[in-house]
Amino acid sequence: MNKDFLNYQAQTSLQPLGMEIAKAKGSYLYNKEGKAYLDFVAGVSACGLGHCHPTIVKAIKNQLDLYMHVMVYGEYALAPAIEFSKLIAENTAIPTAKTYMVNSGTEAIEGALKLARRYTGRSEIIAAKNAYHGNTMGSLSLMSYEKRKTPFLPLIPEIKHISFNNTDNLTSITENTAAVILETIQGGAGFILPQNNYLQKVKARCEEVGALLILDEIQPGFGRTGKLFSYLDFNVIPDILVIGKGMASGLPAGAFVAPAKIMDSLSNNPKMGHITTFGGNPVIAAAAKATLEELLNTNLMAESLKKETLFRNLLKHPYITKIRGKGLMLAVLVQSAEIANKLILKAQEKGLILFWLLFEPKAVRITPPLTISEQEIEEGCNVILTCLNEIQNESVN
Repeated sequence: MNKDFLNYQAQTSLQPLGMEIAKAKGSYLYNKEGKAYLDFVAGVSACGLGHCHPTIVKAIKNQLDLYMHVMVYGEYALAPAIEFSKLIAENTAIPTAKTYMVNSGTEAIEGALKLARRYTGRSEIIAAKNAYHGNTMGSLSLMSYEKRKTPFLPLIPEIKHISFNNTDNLTSITENTAAVILETIQGGAGFILPQNNYLQKVKARCEEVGALLILDEIQPGFGRTGKLFSYLDFNVIPDILVIGKGMASGLPAGAFVAPAKIMDSLSNNPKMGHITTFGGNPVIAAAAKATLEELLNTNLMAESLKKETLFRNLLKHPYITKIRGKGLMLAVLVQSAEIANKLILKAQEKGLILFWLLFEPKAVRITPPLTISEQEIEEGCNVILTCLNEIQNESVN
């Protein structure tokens, strides 16, 4: 299977991990030999309820018996998408919220950028340095990392950058700005939280000049940081909210959400200002609705903060310099990129899945399912400490 994987499937790097997966259940992946791997990554934050959660599987199967794709998005009234959108409206604190469902986080970013330009009549977009919003052309244009952008130039013009948490930069937001787009918690940069009411200050500046604030909740969203969306902890309400990853428990989904007066501008001048064939697909919408209901009707979101404390208490080692993030969106920073690489690869050999972050080479991602047990956390942390001890001994010898 690995040979066919390399021969027939497009690769995203020259050395993919190439682990052959036979099945996944709960907090574990299993290879074709039946070896279990405890998953501390959850499909890069996508499988918030673990793998093959029975409630989600049931919702998918029930919808399969009714209908799958029947029409492009926004023409027919399909119960799963309507019910999901209503639940979102009731739980985002965005007034008169309307949801546009798409197929991925990066497509949701594209839609949000179009919406901001259409509504304001302006073209300038301001993003943060070291931000990551996706890899399609609009999302890539927001990136400040020139090495990743240069092979694909020219990209979308009129993009400017400010430094996250730096209020001195806010004067860059002017009457020419359509929107400021920020990750509520910077992901690829190393899970950096906003400080000193930064997001409130950005929102105030946007309101002052008539710009919109877009918050990207693709990674922290759906309970990972203790609340349904992390901006609810920072006393700020976005003009446009972007969601994805954990939205449908591992099925491809994304959405952007805005007040009706903003969202409705996409429906005219031109008509069908944003179009998607498969966005709001009934099967995926059923999974999204069931996921949201499970989060709202259990204690999983609150428990993510208790589990964060357990991780922080257990992960103490001379090679660990700090742990960033919140809830079950954690980045363990070690002394060097070499140690981070060795830790990730050694952990996989010992049956624990860890992963890298895009812009911080000394960081190791820990974003397990919200359903992970305390026993599983202890098991995985023991593997991490064992690996770090081995790395330390190797350096001494």
